Amino acid sequence: MCLIAFSWQPQSRRLLLLANRDEFYIRPTLAADWWPDSPNVWAGRDQQAGGTWLGVNRSGRFAALTNVREGQMRVGQRSRGELVSNFLTSPLSPQAYLEQVLGQGDEYAGFNLLLGDLNLGQEQGQLWYGGNRIGAEARRLSAGTYGLSNAQLNTPWPKLSRLKQGLTQLDRFDEARAFVLLDDTTLAASDTLPHTGVSPELELLLSSAFIHSAEYGTRAQTLLRIDGPQLEIIERSRGSQAELLSTQRLQLTLDATATLRSGHVR
Repeated sequence: MCLIAFSWQPQSRRLLLLANRDEFYIRPTLAADWWPDSPNVWAGRDQQAGGTWLGVNRSGRFAALTNVREGQMRVGQRSRGELVSNFLTSPLSPQAYLEQVLGQGDEYAGFNLLLGDLNLGQEQGQLWYGGNRIGAEARRLSAGTYGLSNAQLNTPWPKLSRLKQGLTQLDRFDEARAFVLLDDTTLAASDTLPHTGVSPELELLLSSAFIHSAEYGTRAQTLLRIDGPQLEIIERSRGSQAELLSTQRLQLTLDATATLRSGHVR
């Protein structure tokens, strides 16, 4: 997952989120659905390592992941995708879970993690952010509009600023307009590109919200709304020619007891 913008109102448990997941086309992936081995989890699935980049569960837990772009990429001992799937099946609070995984941060390549718990049994919803790089210390997020790409929260990369601005102009759960924002192929001006240690050519390729190249590009696009007890999520799967492969939809009323019935930590 490489680009996320979201609006958050904890008092009313309102979350509106737009996200693009970018990945190599050769990496096998299942489209979002209920997981047979974790029946409270709805998410896409990385078939190579078994985890996911974004998912929800029946009780109102939500998690999403982005990688950190670094010139010298390293492979972690453990897959970052498990950080999302493990939270969705865990009884730990977002804060406790983040403290646990950040204590093991050296076992993973660079990551940013969003963890939400909008369970109706709480006074208000919780949304936490944290990562295993300097500047990404765990914190609880207050009301506001945020953006996350492959650097720390709210780093003002051009594509992230455009997506956040577009999100503020969505008056409602506007599916058509939301996917127009996620389909944006506008490249950043060369003098506004970040300097993350990769080549200028690659920085330019990665500077649009929707990415497409011969081997790598946007594979999934997600629109998520949680409003009190109601959750709605739409995920589009995209192919190697940038074509739309399928659209998955889920609408449900959150069940505060669902995680308690089947939650576990791996």
